Amino acid sequence: MKVLLLNGSSRENGCTYTALKEVADSLEKEGVEIEIVSLGNQPVRDCIACGKCRELDNACIFNDDKINEIIQKASGADAFVFGTPVYYAHPSGRILSVLDRTFYAAKGVFAHKPGAAIASARRGGTTASVDVLNKYFTIAEMPVISSSYWNMVHGNTPEEVKQDLEGLQTMRNLGTNMAWILKCIELGKQNGVEVPNTEKKFATNFIR
Repeated sequence: MKVLLLNGSSRENGCTYTALKEVADSLEKEGVEIEIVSLGNQPVRDCIACGKCRELDNACIFNDDKINEIIQKASGADAFVFGTPVYYAHPSGRILSVLDRTFYAAKGVFAHKPGAAIASARRGGTTASVDVLNKYFTIAEMPVISSSYWNMVHGNTPEEVKQDLEGLQTMRNLGTNMAWILKCIELGKQNGVEVPNTEKKFATNFIR
């Protein structure tokens, strides 16, 4: 069992990483393999809705950033944690660009695998940010993992985050809950429980 954790901050070892590391440590204590991937501070292009990914096998047409690398890592993962700093009461533009492109190009890579979102903020905007990231899970038929409080930490520096005792506890409980769900899924597979065969999508809009 492996969990891929995405750090949506430009700061590789900042507040968001501090929260993700707490989740990762909790997962490892439960025997789950982890990998933390930082999105870094290099440019990431937005999805331009070109549709070329439909002609490819779980890949974006653009190879000038980390998107296809992340898709490859996601294909080998059993669950995900997306972490974001809070900018102007919403997730970082960086993680939104990455998730827009990865989910559009390779939604099937994520389907039916558990996911969790966490947010790091100095003060406000955390619940709104978590809600935005959760929507990627709920459009890809992914179980959403919860904790003992909303998945957030507070602090302006990693040192301040480490003083948020309830926030860190929430991260640890999130890791424990995710490990439990993964073990349940694995036990289900061993006993012949397969992923659902959902109906083909009806693509409608509000005028037809």
